[in-house]
Amino acid sequence: MNQPLAYVHPGAKIAKNVVVEPFTTIHNNVIIGEGTWIGSNVTIMEGARIGKNCNIFPGAVISAPPQDLKYQGEDTITEIGDNTTIRECVTINKGTSDRMKTVIGKNCLIMAYCHVAHDCIVGDNCIFSNNSTLAGHITVGDHVILAGMTAVHQFCSIGNHAFVTGGSLVRKDVPPYVKAAREPLSYVGINSVGLRRRGFTTEKIREIQNIFRILYQKNYNNTQAAEIIEAEMEATTERDEILQFIKNSHRGIMKGYITSN
Repeated sequence: MNQPLAYVHPGAKIAKNVVVEPFTTIHNNVIIGEGTWIGSNVTIMEGARIGKNCNIFPGAVISAPPQDLKYQGEDTITEIGDNTTIRECVTINKGTSDRMKTVIGKNCLIMAYCHVAHDCIVGDNCIFSNNSTLAGHITVGDHVILAGMTAVHQFCSIGNHAFVTGGSLVRKDVPPYVKAAREPLSYVGINSVGLRRRGFTTEKIREIQNIFRILYQKNYNNTQAAEIIEAEMEATTERDEILQFIKNSHRGIMKGYITSN
């Protein structure tokens, strides 16, 4: 890294083979791992912890102070996992005193103009399509896909392997393994295509479908459905994960789709 047209604060810790393109600014208290490429006109602010082999495209702003009036300058951070790509003009704010950090996991793709607000925790292998927006304090599992222009309400959770269609407004928690669509956001099936791509067997996919049939298609309330699932379905990792997600939901899970008359 020998780029005279970029500014790198002497207090930043940059691996020797990191490439920093012209007109980029890297502030104090930043760590960037080996093999990472930083495009032109990127701003990486205090508290950024960027992993190995990441790609950050022009115009991105990483670890800016939260857009939260309660933030009082706490010493918080932003973590970006290895092999993650952040495209043009993405903004990722660092944490507040709530979680003390904002996290993007490994092997993620955050497409152009996305925003990830303070205290969000995003898992591994996620894809956020263009203009998707996460408000503060959101938790996103692994292998989650948000299609373009999705907006997620603060404090929501989205479970592992979920798929949310483009232009959606996520106001409630989205359970793992499902497809979410329509307005208001509703269950429209499980993410069978994504599950097959990730090696789930036909039998395992059928098991997950049967769980969500009880939850969304049998006219039970969530408490009743959870009790039936626990009593009648064989204990598996996926069953227990779904039940735990329902139990832990603070905003309530999204509803099943109801056709209008």
